[in-house]
Amino acid sequence: MDAGEARYELVISVDARGSGQYSDAEKPLMRRQIYDVLETAFAQAGVGRNAVHLEDRGDGVLISVPGRIAAARLLGLWMTELHEKLRLDNRRERRPLGLRVAMHVGPVRHDSEGISGDAVNLACGLADSSVARHLLHREQADLVLAVSESLYREVVSPGGKFIDPDRFSSARITLKGGEVTAWFQLPGRPAPALGQQTAPGTSPAAASGSPGAEEDGYEGGETDGDGDAAYRAGRDMNVFRDTTFERSVHIGHNIGTDRRKD
Repeated sequence: MDAGEARYELVISVDARGSGQYSDAEKPLMRRQIYDVLETAFAQAGVGRNAVHLEDRGDGVLISVPGRIAAARLLGLWMTELHEKLRLDNRRERRPLGLRVAMHVGPVRHDSEGISGDAVNLACGLADSSVARHLLHREQADLVLAVSESLYREVVSPGGKFIDPDRFSSARITLKGGEVTAWFQLPGRPAPALGQQTAPGTSPAAASGSPGAEEDGYEGGETDGDGDAAYRAGRDMNVFRDTTFERSVHIGHNIGTDRRKD
């Protein structure tokens, strides 16, 4: 295809949870499982493997689906099959695989090296957002789905087979390209509870207590099932967990006192 010609396609970004915790010997098994669950879901949804563009990302996969294949099929039947395959496989895995999946429809440009465009950036940003990471970590889920505001409004909101808009929750997050609204779902579960946005510059990883990127401004405000707190870190607040300080530490502002150097 002409590299300068943009085509509206469904972009799907798939990332594995905690990929850095896998050893070199374990990573090929993780990658094999990712491809196995994706290809099984495509087959069960009646989407031919050669009908989609797929790029390997090491610990994930980037996919684009042409407009002739209904986005509702991917959001509905494909996601259902993906979740079921992953759930069943994880029953026998020593280290259960967790996936963050994000979707957005927009202009995509193809060249000999792959795909590019703002639609690709947005899908990848949603999958890598700390909201998606926090949900997967906090709920110990097999799968979390994130969709863009436009995709939710145009495809999810009307509902359909295997698509229930009431099972999605929205969050306002800040990605590299600016603030966006996204919708999140834990397949097979009720709509997830989400916290509020943090002030710009606050570390979401510190705020939520979960591992993840620090680019978006999501703030987790829940307590997980094991009793671990997910803290709300404000503009001047840092969160330290399981930390031993070797000297006295002052907490808060010095108001009306002299500032002295140590």
